[in-house]
Amino acid sequence: MAASKRVVQRFVIDNFLLSKFSDSCSRTGKSDFREISQLAKSNGSRAYLVDTLALVRRLEGQGVPSKQAEAITGVITEVLNDSLENVAQSFVSKGESQKMIHDSNLSRFKSEIQSTQEHQFSLLQRDTEKLRTELQRETEKIRIELRYEIEKVTAGLRLDLNLERGRTRDELADQKAESANLNNKLDQVSHAMRAQLEAAKYDVIKYCIGTLVSISAVGLAVIRILM
Repeated sequence: MAASKRVVQRFVIDNFLLSKFSDSCSRTGKSDFREISQLAKSNGSRAYLVDTLALVRRLEGQGVPSKQAEAITGVITEVLNDSLENVAQSFVSKGESQKMIHDSNLSRFKSEIQSTQEHQFSLLQRDTEKLRTELQRETEKIRIELRYEIEKVTAGLRLDLNLERGRTRDELADQKAESANLNNKLDQVSHAMRAQLEAAKYDVIKYCIGTLVSISAVGLAVIRILM
């Protein structure tokens, strides 16, 4: 019985299914597969798509005993229904197909959004890095120019300070020289005044001595006259 079943399965798969089922597929399309799936599984029972009585009569006409023909017919029907169920399971319903298409479109949309976001983020990051580089370059340029101006102003201030210091030193030297000349003149005047005072003192002393001598002489003369 098992050997007969294998022979029948090979016969059904190689001949009947390939011819009949391929013609049915080419005529009806995928919508009929869904109908086959619904037919094979409706109400949990199997719909027999083969005329079993005609098949038994045909096998008996080929010289197959009645019981063996019925067994072969049952096996063919079972194999055909199993094959149809397997084929029906490989197809999806219209709702599942639309759901799969929707999920695929949504996944593709998400992928495109993510790719766009990554591209925009990459552009933004590149622009930010470019702006940062330019800002650093401008900052360094401004720092160099500011340092140059500071050094320039500092050098000018140092030069002015040195000139002012030299001028102040010269003025101090001139004032010292003038002070020295003034001191010398004061010393000369002081010496001259001392010399004049000494000469006047000698003259006064001489005048006093002369006066005293004259007074003494007059006094002596008066005394002599009185005596």
